[in-house]
Amino acid sequence: MRLIHAGRLAHLSYCTNIHPGESWDEIGAALDRYIPQVRARLAQSGHAPPGPFGIGLRLSAAAAASLSEAPALRAFQQQLARLDAYVFTINAFPFGAFHGGRVKEQVYQPDWRHAQRLDFTLHAAHILAQLLPVGVEGSISTVPGAFGDAGEQAGAPIAANLIGAVAQLAALERASGKRIVLALEPEPACLLESVDDVLAFFAAHLSGPAANARLAALAGCDEAAAQVLLRRHLGVCFDVCHAAVGFEDPLAALARLHQAGIAVPKIQLSCAVRIARMHAGLAEAVARLDDGVYLHQVSVRGAQLRRYTDLPQALQAFRRGEAEGEWRIHCHVPVLAGADGELASTDEQLRAVLGALGGMARLPHLEVETYTWDVLPAAYRGGPKAHAIARELAAVIDALAA
Repeated sequence: MRLIHAGRLAHLSYCTNIHPGESWDEIGAALDRYIPQVRARLAQSGHAPPGPFGIGLRLSAAAAASLSEAPALRAFQQQLARLDAYVFTINAFPFGAFHGGRVKEQVYQPDWRHAQRLDFTLHAAHILAQLLPVGVEGSISTVPGAFGDAGEQAGAPIAANLIGAVAQLAALERASGKRIVLALEPEPACLLESVDDVLAFFAAHLSGPAANARLAALAGCDEAAAQVLLRRHLGVCFDVCHAAVGFEDPLAALARLHQAGIAVPKIQLSCAVRIARMHAGLAEAVARLDDGVYLHQVSVRGAQLRRYTDLPQALQAFRRGEAEGEWRIHCHVPVLAGADGELASTDEQLRAVLGALGGMARLPHLEVETYTWDVLPAAYRGGPKAHAIARELAAVIDALAA
């Protein structure tokens, strides 16, 4: 959706990764089913801005390959016209299956050390370039380099593929006139899990003479122009849930990225589970959040900050007396829903980000991302899926207007 915020045009949507489906036929069918329902619900509540409906499109590698074929792309363009909708951002984070079975750490594979990740991302970019309306820039969110402690040796191949992506995105802009920014999405327990990690990675692997020379050679320009291209086509997707899980101050984090000249083309609007003080009486309810599908990283702030790769590890540590204090759990729950007893959310951090958007030099794409809806406990769902999506979008619209 197109909104006017602080006198400037903003684009808001929800990420279609909330809908199961890996093939293009499944994804297209979900759009036909849900977009009209969400729009109707927004209209009923008085929250439907005029104009076409913006879509945050999730593509798997298989769907991107299908949509790269001209007949399929033409059919999708016709579908968008029928739905009175447009695509401005693509979620190219999950390469393969994202629903219906164990995903967890597999969601990061292949990571940016592998050519498959680069090829998939470029497929998505070429699709997006043909879908973007005139005058609208595009964004593509992607994995934060690699999962876990990939080691120092991972930096060079990851940077090489990212530089290759930047060169191709620059060539795509020259050919099509469409600017697309690749946005690395920091996440707990990953190579890039915080703004500190992003700044260090850019400084060590993307800003030095060797990186500049490589990009200049690939892009056919001098090294000064290469550094401009890097900042023009590579940035960060700031997921508010992920930052909150890591106990990052979101406004300070965004300010540091701006000061470093690193673009933030996309902000994912999402909330984590927050427990002010974990105690034994909550253990059973917390354990029910472990759906067996997604990774639920946990950070605990007590006498010191402790991090756990998944919820079962954190619960085991708590039973040993090692994880006492405030808990933040990477489990995307409906945005701006407020507290629900002792299992609250990090909506305070999200409200702070929404309140600060007007002061940002460039308004990022805004995407609500509650992809966990199908596996959340019933108390978090609050009605049919289309109604829940519309309720989250309406809450964001109201917060932006406040």
